[in-house]
Amino acid sequence: MSSTGCKSNFLKNTRVYLSGPMDFVASRAEEKKFGWRVRVGEFLSSFGATVFDPWNKPKVRGLHEYGKEDVATIKLREKWTFEATEDGAQARAECAQTFWETMHIDLRMVDISDFVIAYCPTNVYSVGTPHEIITARQQHKPVLFISMPVTFPALDELEEHLQKQEGDKDGRKLLNTLVKQVPIKPNPHGVPSLWYIPLIGGNNFFDGFGFAGYHKKYGWSEGPADKHEKEHPPKRPLLTFLENLNRDLPKKWSTQERKFVQDDNWLLLEANR
Repeated sequence: MSSTGCKSNFLKNTRVYLSGPMDFVASRAEEKKFGWRVRVGEFLSSFGATVFDPWNKPKVRGLHEYGKEDVATIKLREKWTFEATEDGAQARAECAQTFWETMHIDLRMVDISDFVIAYCPTNVYSVGTPHEIITARQQHKPVLFISMPVTFPALDELEEHLQKQEGDKDGRKLLNTLVKQVPIKPNPHGVPSLWYIPLIGGNNFFDGFGFAGYHKKYGWSEGPADKHEKEHPPKRPLLTFLENLNRDLPKKWSTQERKFVQDDNWLLLEANR
């Protein structure tokens, strides 16, 4: 019997890796302490799953703090240079060696996981996340992919403000230039990259986490993620899917048979854990 009272407990003793942007989030310190991984990790742990969180990597036997990553790790990137000198080569080698350890342990966690949860907002640049997703899919593991609606209310307010300031042509020009340079591209329906769709498979996409129904149980305080989900209530929330997954293995839609069939991506092996 699971902690939620379910007769089945498919998530017990499974191993899950939490993939998503880290380098280019608004605040690495806040992401590590209050980000989505904290809540999803607590949720999965309550079902008996082992959660691999790249912010809190497991210790490696015989290798002290191998691949450790914290809020200050990214500062090493400031040493990067394209200078074609001995000092330049040394700086690039140091960056490569340090981040190799991070990449190595993160991909090893993907290797030993049963499935991966990947948060992929279309407005945040990320390279490690696609690498981890592709690694998992090449191993025929399920990837649960969250792509939430992306809007820029502050941008809308600024545009409205400039429309009222008819004489501020310079402000309008600067805003248009900024939108092109960034670029700022709203994605109100959270549609993922078309390349991701065949890679992941249509059954494993979610437009939000669905935290609202679990605040009382887990004692979560209101935060930015909750405000976003109030403005854009998810049609297919991840946490609901995970709770159902704990009871029964999911099905997928067969385009050939035109009906739901057993999803054979979910090979949760009965192995000694």
